[in-house]
Parts: sequence; C-alpha cells; structure tokens
Amino acid sequence: MSQIDGLPPLRDVINTHGLVAKKSLGQNFLLDLNLTAKIARLAGDLSGSDVLEVGPGPGGLTRGLLVEGARKVLAVEKDSRAMAPLAEIAEVYPGRLEVVNADALELDPLEYLTPPIRIVANLPYNIGTELLVRWLTPPSWPPAWSSLTLMFQKEVAERIVAQPGSKKYGRLAVLAQWRTTPRVVMELPPEAFTPPPKIHSAVVHFEALPVPRFEADAKKLQAVVAKAFGQRRKMLRASLKGLHPEIEDVLTSVGIKPTSRAEEIDVEAFCALSRALG
Repeated sequence: MSQIDGLPPLRDVINTHGLVAKKSLGQNFLLDLNLTAKIARLAGDLSGSDVLEVGPGPGGLTRGLLVEGARKVLAVEKDSRAMAPLAEIAEVYPGRLEVVNADALELDPLEYLTPPIRIVANLPYNIGTELLVRWLTPPSWPPAWSSLTLMFQKEVAERIVAQPGSKKYGRLAVLAQWRTTPRVVMELPPEAFTPPPKIHSAVVHFEALPVPRFEADAKKLQAVVAKAFGQRRKMLRASLKGLHPEIEDVLTSVGIKPTSRAEEIDVEAFCALSRALG
C-alpha cells in the first residue's frame, strides 16, 4: 500500500517522528499495511460513508480506510505526537481526512460527520469497552452509525459474542446482541503489533439492527444487566433484590426462576425483566 499512496512504511514513520507507543495511552501499533487494509475491507463498502476512527496513531488503518474509498475519515487522536504523521496523510488525500487532537471520551464526533457513518478503529485497550457501551446505548435507536468494526483484546471480543450458559456471557453480550449482530471477523497474534501486547486481539464487526430485537428501555436494561452480572455467582433473587421489594415475584412473572444466575438468562428474558421492573 505504501506504493499506492506514496507514503513511507509505518516503521519509517514511527522512527521519523519518534512515535514510541505509550502504555499509558493503551497504544499498540499495527504496522502491517496489508492487515490494516484487510480490516478496512471488513468494514464493508466505505465509498458512500463517513468513517470515525479512534486512536489512529501513526495512521496505518487511516491509510487503509482512505485507500478503500471512505468518503471522509475523522481521526480522533489524543496523542499530540501523532499529529505530524497524520497531517502528512491528509496532504495525500485532500479534503478526505480530518484529524482532531482530542480525547474520544470527551468529543462529539457527530459535529464533524455526515451520515451514513461507519466506525472503524483499533481501539486503545484502556477505553475500548467504555466507547463500545456508549455506541451501543445512544438516547435513540437506530444510531447515527450503521456499523462498527472494532479491534479489542480477544477476551473482550469473545465476551461480546458469547451465548447464555457460557462463563464469558455477560453485560457486553446482552447489550451488543440486543441491538446489533456482532461477529468476530479476524484474529491477530501479539507479534502483529509494536510493541507486542501480552494477549491476542480480535476484530468484531457489528451491524446495527433497524430496531432492537426485543422491546426495552436502554437505561433500565443497563441497570438490570449491571446488577445481575455484578454479582454473577449469586442467584438473581439475591443479586437483583435492590431493584424491587418483591423481586422474586417479578422474576417469576416473566418466566425466570428466582434461583437462576445471570449467565443462564438470554437477551429476550433480560428485556422482559427490564420491562416488568420499569
């Protein structure tokens, strides 16, 4: 790809700009441009979409998104050291890359983007889960974005797609599978990154559903699921007792045994429970 966009290899970019990955920012750079291009392709047809990328670092995935035809890329990067290499990419793609030096947790990207919007990112490990929950629980649905293609620690990815009965099934699985169809579409070993993390990574693609699978209030569902999985070893009659004075009756009314544990309850039942408590 370096031949396609005329930009140097990412290792040269990092050396030129002294862009050593910082653990405090959750940085692990993916330097293989073939892999970043593959991730961009896994996001689907980008030609008619604006794309939000969080944590671009030296810009490997950014370049992949632009080569794959993204209408516009908004790259949100907290590390000011990355501004110079990202500016070099912007020069090669005039009018198609906007770089904002900001904390993604504090920025409203909708001020910069025009629908349809896709979100594609090698998320910094330290904020990945929080950003995902925010994107899955906007005030209204469908959301501003049509799909998410996100890299996580493999363990987090497995939790997102886990099914009831699994020890990995939890809050992320319920929230993701309630409103989207999540799939693990790629796995990467530690040696694909610089510096190599201690864990494997995986890319998850989420397609937003036009309506949630089951009726529920997002805030109520979040509260119920957080309580249930916050003490997952306890029976639901114990873990949820703070939500209703007659919690056993409420559980029974929606077909859930009060002696069940959170990991045994599917998304439909959690939604029914949240409606009954609401």
